[in-house]
Amino acid sequence: MARIAEFLRGGAILVTGAARMEEEKRAGGRDRYFNSIEILDRTGLLAERYDKHRLVPFGEFMPFQSWLERFGVTQFVQIPGGFDRGVGTNVIHVPGLPDALAMVCYEAIFPNELGAREGEARHVAWLLNLTDDAWFGLTAGPYQHFAQARLRAIELGLPLVRVADTGVSAVVDPEGRILVSAPLGSEAVLDSPLPGARPPTWQSRWGSATFAAGLLATLLASLSARRSRA
Repeated sequence: MARIAEFLRGGAILVTGAARMEEEKRAGGRDRYFNSIEILDRTGLLAERYDKHRLVPFGEFMPFQSWLERFGVTQFVQIPGGFDRGVGTNVIHVPGLPDALAMVCYEAIFPNELGAREGEARHVAWLLNLTDDAWFGLTAGPYQHFAQARLRAIELGLPLVRVADTGVSAVVDPEGRILVSAPLGSEAVLDSPLPGARPPTWQSRWGSATFAAGLLATLLASLSARRSRA
């Protein structure tokens, strides 16, 4: 940690993914573990962080753990007892930047994870998605994951900064256009200004209630058309 802080002595800020531990005992006397976004400057770790809310079944926690382990089924990431679910806000404050909605890994595929808690999406200016897609390998998985993250940018009218350890990393504007990117399986440094946000969208105001209302309107229109033909 000290070596990273020394590297940042010029005033840069590092935003990175990390597994972190809290020495707060859970049931059974185990420490707590989180899949987190951490922020560092030249003084070291800052208090600001985001702990992942939506964990991956079998990857970060084991459903019915005690029962399944009897049959030799274990989770992919061997954290004692699995990761703990983060609580609180998904808005993260990075020094020198406007507030962002933070997403770790596949949280970017769930519209209801954004849009957001108690209208917070109205007060942020960009989306931050940190992920490690290496376990997908050289398959369609990383491209599909990136496409779903781009859709969140369009839905909320917010630019997206996506950093994936093995790609696809990119800066995307609120229209879903890719400004700069690093392809799958490459090392790169991306340098881009942060695009501006669009005015609040329906998704940012009302979340997935917009989709439900559209679905209901379509159903009512379909029933009305059937009755008129009858």
